[in-house]
Amino acid sequence: MPEGPIKLYRTSRGIVAECDGRLCLIANCSWDELITSEDLESRARSAIGDAGNASDVSLREDEILAPIHGQEVWAAGVTYFRSRDARMEESKSAGGGDFYDRVYSANRPELFFKATASRVVGHGQEVAIRRDAKWSVPEPELVLLVSPRGKILGYTIGNDMSSRDIEGENPLYLPQAKVYHRSCALGPAILVSQSPLSRSTEIRLEIIRAGAAVFSGQVTVGAIKREFTSLVEYLYRDNIFPKGCFLFTGTGIVPPDSFTLAPRDEIRIGIDGIGILVNSVAQNS
Repeated sequence: MPEGPIKLYRTSRGIVAECDGRLCLIANCSWDELITSEDLESRARSAIGDAGNASDVSLREDEILAPIHGQEVWAAGVTYFRSRDARMEESKSAGGGDFYDRVYSANRPELFFKATASRVVGHGQEVAIRRDAKWSVPEPELVLLVSPRGKILGYTIGNDMSSRDIEGENPLYLPQAKVYHRSCALGPAILVSQSPLSRSTEIRLEIIRAGAAVFSGQVTVGAIKREFTSLVEYLYRDNIFPKGCFLFTGTGIVPPDSFTLAPRDEIRIGIDGIGILVNSVAQNS
């Protein structure tokens, strides 16, 4: 039975599991069937053990798909102090600055719908910026994989693309600033773990333009204000997720107000133990 950390990849060839330095193909199981299992970790270990050495495979980056099929994507906002400050500043002229300060301190978190699977892109694919936005940024986040019953099963990397000028114009425009085609990226893999990530786990963002880094930043998971279990509990109140869901936990890395994404920019988000999610920005059509 494999003993090390497990990562699951959804690929064009099926489900690929990585553990103890080897990759194997998990056959006879659909993605949704596997990742909605309440006992995902033990089931994945068993499947890897059953695969045997005969199922060792290689994995090309162009085979990796977004690790989502029938799930919804939701997000928590203003969970880091840096995000609170940025949101207050961008919405000050609209009279909404105080909203973000209040939600940062409130018991009830800000939770909002982010994407269906059809709006999500995977590692190596293009994210988009809205044609009617003038100030767009990536938001690098740790993302929870949550079971239908509300159990945290694993973690992945997410990019919550955001149109800051649209949200800043009026906080009620949040859905337009956040929810559009290719506004969300997930991947490259799910780290399967029932144990919470260490608070020292680092999230890193680097944006490359014409071969040079134009922004970089990092933050630790320990900087988040809210407990992940509390975010999940609020999300699952009077709500159902038959195929589980992904929950973005907020961003603590915000580029300066003078920065906006441009077509062909490359966005690199790394999280210790999970990997690096790389996406380029599409050209507006």
